[in-house]
Formats: sequence, C-alpha cells, structure tokens
Amino acid sequence: MFTGIVEVQGKVSEIVKKERNFNFCISSTLSSGLKVDQSIAHNGVCLTVTAVEGDKHWVTVIDESMQKTNLETLNIGDSVNLERCMIANGRFDGHVVQGHVDKTARILSIEDAQGSWLFTFIFDDPNNLMVEKGSVTINGISLTCFNVSENQFQVAIIPYTYEHTNLGVLKGGDRVNIEFDIIGKYVEKILSKRIS
Repeated sequence: MFTGIVEVQGKVSEIVKKERNFNFCISSTLSSGLKVDQSIAHNGVCLTVTAVEGDKHWVTVIDESMQKTNLETLNIGDSVNLERCMIANGRFDGHVVQGHVDKTARILSIEDAQGSWLFTFIFDDPNNLMVEKGSVTINGISLTCFNVSENQFQVAIIPYTYEHTNLGVLKGGDRVNIEFDIIGKYVEKILSKRIS
C-alpha cells in the first residue's frame, strides 16, 4: 500500500526485453537501501524489486502492465516517480493508493497559472470514477481533481510537486497512469451489482 507522496525521481538506465516481459533498471537515491522482493511504486505502478546493484535496482514488468500503463513509453534517461510502500507507524499524508493502475489518460493542456500549473487530462473512454474534489493518483502522485466530467478532469500543481515529480517534464499529449480512489471503485461495484 502507498500514499501517493512521491519520495524521489529515478532515471531509467537500462531496459531489457525477455520474452514478453520488460526488465527496467532504475537509478535513484533510494535504490541502495532497497531489498529484493520489496514493493515500490514506479509512476504509480506497484513493482517488485528483483535485484539491487549499488545505486540501481531492477524490476520486471509483465506484458499486461506494459499494455495498461505508460511504462511502455519509457526510454533510457526518462524520469520515474518513486515511492516505497507505506510503513505502519508513519503519517498518512496522501490517500490510500494500491499501486494498481486503472487506466491511462492523456494531457490535453498545461496552463501556467502564475504560481501553479493547471493540468487538464482526457480519457479515451468515458469510464471515469472520479468525483469533484476527490482524490486521484496520477503517475503515483496523490492529487485532488476538479472540473470533473465524463472524459476530462483537471488538477492544480504547486511548484514543489512540479519540481519534485516528473510532471515538470511532461507535455501535451503525454500519457499518465491513473489510479482511481479505491472507495469509488468499491461503491461502483456494489451499485452495479444492485442494478443488475
């Protein structure tokens, strides 16, 4: 379990394809302290550490995860948001994040709001489980969404988040990973069963 509070940005240093899986080598200030079998979120995707080599760690991404997330767009040198799993005795600064990406969205626009940035995202399909002023995870970042419609929503990004996550290097048209709030997913499941 995660909270959506990004700790550091890592860099993709190597990508190795093996059969249908992709093995990513990530260099970061967190890597040397990781252990094999540990879970860590990469752009919001929960992945298992398979090896640690100094200031680098390796993770394996299966074909399904590649198809359903923006990890397939990563190239060597790209920035990745990293968060270790939550510890039980820490503060819960974000919201409940599982690291299970639901879908991707595209950046429709980025507006400089003079002290913050206004990001507008669009979905290719209208299945949107967000509520106005609710929580959403974008590339592993816990954020509040607003101006929510069937296929669009917006978030405001403060300078700290813009500078300390990979949102600062993204541009219009780029894909991001979206994880809806787990409470919304449970509510939808319950209601859909009642309706059917």
